Amino acid sequence: MNILALETSSELCSVALMVDGEVFGREAPDRMHSTSVLPMLDALLAETGLALSKVDAVAFGRGPGMFTGLRIGAGIAQGIGFSAGLPVIPVSSLMALAASAEDGCVLAVQDARMGELYWAFFEKTGNSMELLGEETLGPASSLVLPDQVDSCYALGSGCAAVGDEISQRLGSGVSGCRADAWPRATDVARLASLKMERGLVSPGDALPVYLRNDVARKKGRGGS
Repeated sequence: MNILALETSSELCSVALMVDGEVFGREAPDRMHSTSVLPMLDALLAETGLALSKVDAVAFGRGPGMFTGLRIGAGIAQGIGFSAGLPVIPVSSLMALAASAEDGCVLAVQDARMGELYWAFFEKTGNSMELLGEETLGPASSLVLPDQVDSCYALGSGCAAVGDEISQRLGSGVSGCRADAWPRATDVARLASLKMERGLVSPGDALPVYLRNDVARKKGRGGS
């Protein structure tokens, strides 16, 4: 199974290539997503000696996350899918973030700006990831620990933005808050490999998930 993956929902831009279960990755922490993704993908294909015709699917972090990054990621995934005749696998960027944690309950929490967070709880057991509840956009005060768990470990840029508020809101329900964690294409590739039988979509249906539908309108509310 060979999967080409990209993750552009955050400040960290990354790509990955899974070749027969082994994952290779490249990262560019410079926010230059539009100029970094394709050169890194070309470099990975050259490094592994894998022709694009041998790739089985394209996976991408479908969000939630930065609007511009999500549009870039979805657009490139669609373009490769259409041009190479490949199916696409959208993967939750919050789930990809949570995949980097140890087993147990994980709170993936990304800074959504404007005083809000993208957040979701997951139960991680080995390679298995179960969403507990739903992915949510809201302030730290909207965080609610799932009924079925006593404590979760939090990670993501939200910990840097409002880590104290998260701790105050959840109290003993959060065992730690790690800010230096990002959704990565290597985890997108691994999660996509588990969705090959049920997660494939046509390139035209490979759409980003924003949660916040219109930032510009929200900022300009009350204007013309």
